[in-house]
Amino acid sequence: MAERADLRRRPQRITVRDILRTAVNLEKKAMALYMQFTRVFEDQEELRKFWFGMARHEASHLGALALVEGVVENDPDVAESSKVWFDPSTVVRLRSLLNAYSREAGKKVSVERAFEMALDVEGSELEDVVVDLLHVVREQMVRDQAVKFLIHDLSDLSYMVEKFTNDEALLARADALVDHRVDALAADRARKASQGDARDE
Repeated sequence: MAERADLRRRPQRITVRDILRTAVNLEKKAMALYMQFTRVFEDQEELRKFWFGMARHEASHLGALALVEGVVENDPDVAESSKVWFDPSTVVRLRSLLNAYSREAGKKVSVERAFEMALDVEGSELEDVVVDLLHVVREQMVRDQAVKFLIHDLSDLSYMVEKFTNDEALLARADALVDHRVDALAADRARKASQGDARDE
């Protein structure tokens, strides 16, 4: 993979090769955070299984990024021509956030706080970057599957928030994220269908 992106640049569209390593590192940190939660809640089996499932799905994102890496390595033209929107300040913020959450999770955290952290991660621009990177893989099924996993994660998170807390604001955040991802998936499919119709004319 290429070296990590230059974080001193202003927001811009950069090549997939430049952002790939950064995205992989952040996804690994997110997965590690959820694995920490499996230890924090190891005495509550339903919660432990939930957090393990969240970690497993982050691992699937890493697998998808490995597929992107394979495409990039085997098609130099795609590596240089495919670009995604990249805001260096966002990466700095997410890296700092994940590092801080990892330190906090090393102590005993409440279930509400763990859910709050997860919502911050799942609602961050990191997931948008992963989906954008998957456009390099010219298989709609791959992108759809990644977004469906994300929607599944968020739906499970919403359910667990409702079951294990009485925090209406937290539940509203979770539900809003689910709706956002469902709407984004529908919009992407509509855009692809429109492009297909245009090519058929």
